[in-house]
Amino acid sequence: MPNVRSLEIKLGQVNINGYSRTEMVQSMPFVSSLYTLPSSKPNRTNRSGNSHNPISETLTADLFYNFNSLFELKQVHAHVIKTNTPHSVLPLPRVGYVCAFTHCFPYAQQIFECADTPEIVVWNSCLRAFAESDSPNDAIVLFYQLRNHNVCPDIFSCSFTIKACTKLLDLLHGKIVHGFIEKLGFQSNLFLQNTIVHLYASCGAINDARLLFEKMSQRDVVTWNIMMAQSVKREDVDGAYALFSQMPVRNLRSWTTMIAGFVQCGKPKEAISLFTQMEEAGLRPNEVTVVAVLAACADLGALDLGRRIHEYSEQSGYSRNIHVCNTLIDMYIKCGCLEAAHNVFEEMEDRNIVSWSAMIQGLAMHGQANDALQLFSKMIQIGIKPNGVTFIGLLYACSHMGLINEARRIFASMSRDYGITPQIEHYGCMVDILSRAALLQEAYEFIMNMPIDPNGVVWGALLGGCKVHKNIEMAEEVTKHLLELDPLNDGYYIVLSNIYAEAKRWEDVRRVRKLMRDQGVKKTPGWSSITVDGVVHEFVAGDETHPQTEEIFQRWHKLLEEMRLKGYVPNTSVVLLDIEENEKEKVLYRHSEKLALVFGLMNIPTGKPIRIMKNLRICEDCHTALKIISEIVNRQIIVRDRNRFHCFKDGSCSCRDYW
Repeated sequence: MPNVRSLEIKLGQVNINGYSRTEMVQSMPFVSSLYTLPSSKPNRTNRSGNSHNPISETLTADLFYNFNSLFELKQVHAHVIKTNTPHSVLPLPRVGYVCAFTHCFPYAQQIFECADTPEIVVWNSCLRAFAESDSPNDAIVLFYQLRNHNVCPDIFSCSFTIKACTKLLDLLHGKIVHGFIEKLGFQSNLFLQNTIVHLYASCGAINDARLLFEKMSQRDVVTWNIMMAQSVKREDVDGAYALFSQMPVRNLRSWTTMIAGFVQCGKPKEAISLFTQMEEAGLRPNEVTVVAVLAACADLGALDLGRRIHEYSEQSGYSRNIHVCNTLIDMYIKCGCLEAAHNVFEEMEDRNIVSWSAMIQGLAMHGQANDALQLFSKMIQIGIKPNGVTFIGLLYACSHMGLINEARRIFASMSRDYGITPQIEHYGCMVDILSRAALLQEAYEFIMNMPIDPNGVVWGALLGGCKVHKNIEMAEEVTKHLLELDPLNDGYYIVLSNIYAEAKRWEDVRRVRKLMRDQGVKKTPGWSSITVDGVVHEFVAGDETHPQTEEIFQRWHKLLEEMRLKGYVPNTSVVLLDIEENEKEKVLYRHSEKLALVFGLMNIPTGKPIRIMKNLRICEDCHTALKIISEIVNRQIIVRDRNRFHCFKDGSCSCRDYW
């Protein structure tokens, strides 16, 4: 094809991609009609004396900015040539978009040359659009087109193509583009190097990414953040923190990434400690930071900090962010403040399924099954479609209130009414419901008939039911499955050992404990924590390390005298050790939740609720003791154990003793 710039502008002498200008105009009556008015209708004349056609202008503008095919582009181009309009008025990125993957690639190049615009600038616009679109592979194809047509890519061309490769996790083509970068001498560009490091790390080639990172002659905060974020993504929080500690300069993203990393790997204490350091460094959290810190508060039960973050969010305008609100709901629920969670829920301008599901689960955790079911009905009435998490909350509510028939109906409705295929979590809930209700054989048959393989959680739910209802034979059968699935989980050994201990089968207890030692399995120590004035105090059973240990024991013995007057009798059957009865009582009196409670009574002002977080299930004796103590001291006591919340008030518990 001849160069467009050398073409004559006279009608009939121009040839564009095989079409003469006369042929193009004649073959496009629509274009011709835009600029040729019938002789019976004289043209309007504007104030400058020039011919003016408003209809023609409207149609031209529409055609100029909305052509989507080569045919339409040629219509517009014909008009540009006919009217001697500068090529620069054409939307050049759109020209490139239309021509990028056709045999008319050189046609676009000639238009760019006539427009006196560096063509790589236009192609970069196309590369960026493709890389950010739903079809990032188009950017890679276009990059090869540029190479085939001798268009030399620049730094931006390479960065957009690398971005497309990263989005697709396409390391093969990414390496090819990386080779071009080295060949073109762009390897010293820091922005481009960061993009390449991100590509390798995102595609799982973390060793290659680290090698590039180590070889970089210069790094900025973005470089460090990329490596740290990828370490967090791979759950290497120690590696991420090592990078964080070495960073010469940190920005808000650095702090937020590390805080979120600690939360994700189950280290909320470290997350909150790091947040405190961030504040001391003078940085103000953004919405992402707020969500991460609130999640840490939820895990740790750090209500005071959670409330402060809530206040900060309202002052900063973050309370309109749906993710912040959803995390606030979760935080308040897990800190035992159901009313505060409900207030956040009610004040939300927009709610999504996460909001509704969180509130339903919160009601379930606090023993308000009927309210959870009513909220679900309201959600359905206003047209919110439930998801799998919603049904976990509903089944959870039924489990803790013994609503067996309601649970069966809900489980059946998942697939029948909402097209949701039950997952392993839903089957686990059903097994838990049946097991709690002493329907152990039905629960066992339910497991054996599951369409998916049961996991340790499902069998563990049945084992828990065996313990509650003292069914040793089934417990032994269930344990066989559990030890095959998860032989290093200490919880299963402990439950079976406790079942034997309750039956006074001490030889079997010793056999299970020996098996644990042989397998190298160690028992997870139980602990209870309570927060006073923003400081978390943690207690373990028999703890004598706390500075106020002596005062705690003195206060406990005074309480014990009052409890006995109320009819309290120590339930030594929960002490599953082969020791004397008086020794069992001493062990009972030093359970971690009792120590945390007494410490709270000594240090939290009268009238305020006492909130205790526990990593294991509360025992029957502590449950009875805390009910009596709540009446004696006229205080609300809220305990979050491994399974749910227990709200003790006026001598009763929100679980109604079904737990």
